[in-house]
Amino acid sequence: MDSTTSIAELKSKVVKFRDERGLKKFHEIKDLSAAIAIESAELQETILWKSDDEIKKFLTNAKNLEGVEDEMADIAIYLLSLADVLGIDFSDSILKKLRRNEIKHPIKK
Repeated sequence: MDSTTSIAELKSKVVKFRDERGLKKFHEIKDLSAAIAIESAELQETILWKSDDEIKKFLTNAKNLEGVEDEMADIAIYLLSLADVLGIDFSDSILKKLRRNEIKHPIKK
């Protein structure tokens, strides 16, 4: 669904989910930032101490892959929530960062 779902749609769904459950009061900037770090650590924990080959084998198991997907989704949800709270256009910020990275890391010929 990457090709058919926009970031704006995802952000809207995340905000709707949050607001319908009265969770906005918990979405302070510091808390969302901490949640992103914690979920990132949980993602890292799923593959900690595994070699690349072990990780590839680990991810062939549907349950393990689903766990990784869940952690990635948690990170994305908190990123979109933080973008909403800060009033940041997430797509624009990614595109701007990519342009800065192109200058910082030019293609070597």
